[in-house]
Amino acid sequence: MSKTYRGYTREQIAKTIDHSVLKPDFKTSDVEAGAAVALKYDVASYCIRPMDVRLAATLLAGSNVPVCTVIGFPHGTTTSATKGFEAAEAVRNGATEIDMVINISALLSGDYDLVQRDIRAVVDSTRMAAQDLGVSASVKVIFETSYLNDELIIKACELTEAGGADYVKTSTGFSTEGATVHNVSLMKQTVGDRLKVKSSGGVRTLDQLCDFMDCGVTRSGSSNTEAILAEFDAKAE
Repeated sequence: MSKTYRGYTREQIAKTIDHSVLKPDFKTSDVEAGAAVALKYDVASYCIRPMDVRLAATLLAGSNVPVCTVIGFPHGTTTSATKGFEAAEAVRNGATEIDMVINISALLSGDYDLVQRDIRAVVDSTRMAAQDLGVSASVKVIFETSYLNDELIIKACELTEAGGADYVKTSTGFSTEGATVHNVSLMKQTVGDRLKVKSSGGVRTLDQLCDFMDCGVTRSGSSNTEAILAEFDAKAE
């Protein structure tokens, strides 16, 4: 019988993690090392910068680990056309999971039509490029919840659903605050089972990850994958 921690198996923990290598000062060797970690632990996906998608796809070829990348990252302020092009190019280069940053400024300004159109542009570009290649691709929408109150988090969830995306996601990991149990719970309550929820930003321990899984997340971004799974091995019974 498999060992568990807080009711979760090692595989369930690993298959919740999007192993992330996104810092601007990471070198090619860091991307290669990150791919080795993703393969070793058979994580949910390997999330890397757009410039690294082609390399990651080569390194992960033949595995069960898909390539994930970030669009309009980390501020969300590029135009919708730019985000759409970036997403389509990423899919053509081998990504099948697209994590886009919402237009935070437009959301805070109350320009909800622009926010929804921005999401839809990425969703449509992603799916058209995937269809051309005969693959499926998903879109996650990053809110950067550190800038938002509860009302705007709920509104962002509604706009994400209306825009046709697959996931709502808390944070880039590059702002003042990452995922919190409160925000993750609010997002899950808002989207129910219609969309999936991803926690990201500051997810560095096994208990943090389990807290978010208890709230209903199915993905969690982390650069601390090895330490989290080592902690599981030490604590699981």
